[in-house]
Amino acid sequence: MRSTSAGSEVPQPDMTTRARVRDAAITVFGNHGFSTGVRAIATAAGVSPGLVIHHFGSKDGLRAECDEHVLRIIREQKAEAISTPGPAGTMHALAEIEQYAPLVAYIVRSFQAGGGLGESLFEHMVEDTEQYLALGVAAGRVRPSRNPKARARYLTLYNVGAMLLYLQMRADKEAPLDYATAIRDLATDVTLPALEMYTEGLLPDSSTLEAYLATEDGAAQAGAAPAEHTDSPN
Repeated sequence: MRSTSAGSEVPQPDMTTRARVRDAAITVFGNHGFSTGVRAIATAAGVSPGLVIHHFGSKDGLRAECDEHVLRIIREQKAEAISTPGPAGTMHALAEIEQYAPLVAYIVRSFQAGGGLGESLFEHMVEDTEQYLALGVAAGRVRPSRNPKARARYLTLYNVGAMLLYLQMRADKEAPLDYATAIRDLATDVTLPALEMYTEGLLPDSSTLEAYLATEDGAAQAGAAPAEHTDSPN
């Protein structure tokens, strides 16, 4: 696994073993779940179990660092794609989507496992989504929102939920899921309709939005934004 963000270099040699163990853990956890022991991760990384504990303190400590690394890669790649002028950033990300298969497998396992760590991962994803959308707004590539936090949560729920459902339908109990092929197929299936909806909109006019904004719930969600403001492309 590698991070493709421009200018992001792993310090040498201090992080070499630590990064190798972390990346091996992401792959092992993604393939086999979080019940996998430290010994299996150590074997995959080519180190001793004691060295894993030396670097991370415990398996929970290792998983926390895996979470942080996965989120950092997602954040950097999304921010780069959304702040790159024109469609180049998005097209580049699509062209190299298979390299993120270990990350996707890890994320899927996290949400399947649930609990505090899964919830924490999701909330961090929402926060990161809000941040890179703000970068897009500042760059003029994304429309502003009446409620940036709500929009970030919606997009994270939609994208994570769609991914989990798609991969679940592809799962075969007799063989491990090929995540690289699955996420490529998912991207092929959703990219055109998603870009069409985000660019051109779905509804023919803003009457439904205006009716909702006139309700108590709608007004509360929109906050104090002026009535004439809209981030709808319709």
